[in-house]
Amino acid sequence: MNIAILGAGAWGTAMALHLHRIGDHRISLVPRRMEHALAIASSRENESYLPGFKLSQEIQIGCEIKPAIMEADVVILACPSQGLRPLCESIKAVLDSSWQLKMVITLCKGLERTSLLKPAEVVHAVLPELTHAALSGPTFAGEVAAGKPTAMVLASTGEVSLLKHVQAAINNDMLRIYRTSDVVGVELGGCLKNIYAIGVGICDGLETGDNSKAALMTRSMHEMVKLGVSLGGRVETFYGLSGFGDLVATCHGAWSRNRTFGQELGAGKTVDALMQDRKTVVEGYWATACFYELCQKHQQEAPILAQIYAIAYRGKAPRQAIYELMTRELKAEV
Repeated sequence: MNIAILGAGAWGTAMALHLHRIGDHRISLVPRRMEHALAIASSRENESYLPGFKLSQEIQIGCEIKPAIMEADVVILACPSQGLRPLCESIKAVLDSSWQLKMVITLCKGLERTSLLKPAEVVHAVLPELTHAALSGPTFAGEVAAGKPTAMVLASTGEVSLLKHVQAAINNDMLRIYRTSDVVGVELGGCLKNIYAIGVGICDGLETGDNSKAALMTRSMHEMVKLGVSLGGRVETFYGLSGFGDLVATCHGAWSRNRTFGQELGAGKTVDALMQDRKTVVEGYWATACFYELCQKHQQEAPILAQIYAIAYRGKAPRQAIYELMTRELKAEV
């Protein structure tokens, strides 16, 4: 396949390295900024977002979207959730130059802040003529770049034969790809796990111990399933790679931006200080506000999410939030 990756953060770069290792594809990696593209093309390394991994000369570094997608079979959108709509609009402006594009795959894990739309809904709104898929799961970009064993799930409601074809094309012995038609569940799991990883990080910052983190993750999983199903996802999806799997990885990984953000909040740093001059996006911070609004809209109870929202957006003391969770009305475990 001819595959264009739009966005050269850590994850986009890791996917370029993985797909090149498969050996059957022509890969184009297109950074958002011209100066970034020139730097990668010169050094053959993404020193800004994924240092330490050399990019083969066979991976083409592009500066513009149009030539990258002109002969592409698949386009992978490796951008933060808030950059997805502008990127889709850029594709739409030059889409008439692409004659064999079969699928657009999104990697982002978050809702659009202004509309509360999921990535699939944003893509469909701007590019309704294209088949969309979401690729998600417990992944650290550095491990994918290094070729360490990983598993993900590819979700699409499009033609099953196309989904199977793309699944096989991006799968190899180090990155196992499963498939599903539950795009809603896959995207919701990828968003929600970031919120609860902030909560686990807060426990780390407060040094509350392993017992509290185990309890929080267990109850977070229950809350994620309950909320996700109420918003249209399937139960089994949340117990899969894009739900439980991603929750475990994001809550435990030292590399997790969301867990680290929570840890620093728990240690006493302010949101303003943590968000100032950031190069990378903390998707869970924005997702917390989006899902809190959805819970209010649908009258859905989510006590853990509500406390994380209060800490992140209303300045609530983390220890007070934990106290309130620990002293809720007693009930049977469900």
